[in-house]
Amino acid sequence: MALALALLVMAFPAYGQTPVQAHGALAVEAGRVVDSSRRPVVLRGMSLFWSQWQPQFYNHDVVRWLKDDWKISVIRAAVAVEHGGYLDHPERETAKAEAVIDAAIAEGLYVVVDWHAHQPHPEEAITFFTHIAQKYGAYPNLIYEIYNEPLPEHGWAEVVRPYHMQVAAAIRAIDPDNLIVAGTPSWSQDVDIAAADPLPFSNLAYTLHFYAASHRQELRDKAQVALDRGAALFVTEWGTSEADGAGAFDPDETRLWWAFMEKNGLSSLNWTIADKPETSVALRPGASAHGGWSETWLTPSGQLVRDHLREMNR
Repeated sequence: MALALALLVMAFPAYGQTPVQAHGALAVEAGRVVDSSRRPVVLRGMSLFWSQWQPQFYNHDVVRWLKDDWKISVIRAAVAVEHGGYLDHPERETAKAEAVIDAAIAEGLYVVVDWHAHQPHPEEAITFFTHIAQKYGAYPNLIYEIYNEPLPEHGWAEVVRPYHMQVAAAIRAIDPDNLIVAGTPSWSQDVDIAAADPLPFSNLAYTLHFYAASHRQELRDKAQVALDRGAALFVTEWGTSEADGAGAFDPDETRLWWAFMEKNGLSSLNWTIADKPETSVALRPGASAHGGWSETWLTPSGQLVRDHLREMNR
């Protein structure tokens, strides 16, 4: 109990400070994400939706509202790669990422820049992250998520690890310090496999994704194996719904996941700030693209997650 309370205290910014002012540059030590004082840190926040499909929320007003009202400490820009995203419109999608990064820096938040892809595109990812690292690598706010969700057919040794070796090396050539989060096979669930054959980079964590109505104790057990192997995990995407973002809303299993993440000091971002009519989204259709949402504009998932963030990040 004392350890859990200490972790919660360490996760809270000092009064009047932004999260980045309170914690500074992040690092990985002994399988934990730590702050500039080498204290364990837990970030909690929200992910935006695929950038090509819900671009209206990629703006400073939304980031500010989530900081002030939802009390987030981290925001995630899900930069779409396929399906009409970066591969077809690189300048347009890069501009959306930059809008969120600029807002996060101005508001003192951490920002996960997510290469939101299911297929490996190492050359394009290197181009994108080289640009981001050159422009923003000096800011401690930045977190690189370099491959959102590899598919089950993308083996760790055969596809995913070689991809990360290329992309992470390109980032490290420019930015030697800021946190990198590396995706794992099977929609970023095979963290145990990655932990058994880790990447040789400092300040690197592995991506764990879950959707509470689909992923239960079996996935928590896999995560525990990875943690026991010394891997740092970062939950860059989780939902209260089934794995496709729709279907059942499962607050009870969500609370079990919250307890697991708090026990193990895992940072996390909920999916998602969007107004698409799906279970996992936080907003009802027609919600303002500039924040200011009253509770009547929140879905059941949005209400549950907002209440949790305000309680944990106060």
